[in-house]
Amino acid sequence: MTTQSAPTLEFQVTRNLAPKTDAERAEILKNPGFGDYFTDHMVDICWSENGGWHRPRVQPYGPISLDPAASVLHYGQEIFEGIKAYRHADGSIWTFRPDQNAQRLQRSAQRMALPQLPEEYFLQSLKEAIKVDGAWVPSGEDQSLYFRPFMFAKEAFLGVRPAKKVAYYLISSPAGAYFSGGVKPVNIWLSENYARAGKGGTGAAKTGGNYAASLLPQAEAYEQGCQQVVFLNEEGNVEELGGMNVIFVFKDGTIVTPQSDSILPGITRASILQLAEDRGHKVERRAVSLQEWRDGVASGDIVEVFACGTAAVVTPIGLLKGPGFEDVQPTGEVALSLREELTDIQYGRREDKHGWLVRLDG
Repeated sequence: MTTQSAPTLEFQVTRNLAPKTDAERAEILKNPGFGDYFTDHMVDICWSENGGWHRPRVQPYGPISLDPAASVLHYGQEIFEGIKAYRHADGSIWTFRPDQNAQRLQRSAQRMALPQLPEEYFLQSLKEAIKVDGAWVPSGEDQSLYFRPFMFAKEAFLGVRPAKKVAYYLISSPAGAYFSGGVKPVNIWLSENYARAGKGGTGAAKTGGNYAASLLPQAEAYEQGCQQVVFLNEEGNVEELGGMNVIFVFKDGTIVTPQSDSILPGITRASILQLAEDRGHKVERRAVSLQEWRDGVASGDIVEVFACGTAAVVTPIGLLKGPGFEDVQPTGEVALSLREELTDIQYGRREDKHGWLVRLDG
């Protein structure tokens, strides 16, 4: 990963000549949903084998022009991230652990044979977005501005090799509360016929192909009356959901999360586990078999099961359903208490003891 300091970028800013009016934006922010609306501008940085990172720009949000032979369209050389901006009570705008997102983007880039964006550029891209679109950060309860940084191979050629021209973009979308009417347990479908990723594959990289691989089993989950799908690896151990990590709470207070080389290392998961350790919980990152999960719930040894991720933060799991079985999952106070503590930190309502928050405006 990139460790040395990178030179500061000088962004060229081209303002959107037809931005949303204050009234139009206010109407959107009343009920923004998730990923339904986008701000007036986007950030764009180019990379080439000879020129490195160059031509940093802020420009009006709009279509991206690509050659039909662009490598990403044929070989899927692409990665992305997800991170939020939060408006605090005093109006200031902050983000949460951006260094971790920047480092994960670098790890994903390394796995997908893409150039590694320096951490400084990643953070600068967030700040440049806020400079022009800070008014899009909502102030409602559990609302935020969701950033979607992404990188893809844009060189036009046909041939299986790493591209020599790459684009990094950052787009932003106001996000409402993930759960309207409060956090609700979700039903999970066990996928026995499909795998999200395999040993030596791209599971630990945040790349679109992993999510594409989950769409068919996710559709199967919907058919079974479930909102999410959970995957197993070749050893029969629990991996993760289509887009969230899984956490188990045992009756002795131990908190366990599945660990393998094919699981995406969630930043929300890492933060939840740190807060649990701060409270005195023993935390284990290890393999968890499906049999251990089912037996633990049946015996009462597992007292809570929940999922976590950037979008929903923490979601209790209410039912595990698979071919021929339905296991009702126990719910408790640990998941929701940790969720409250984490969101309180993110929104500035509770002390940030770990220095996770970074201010984006000013």
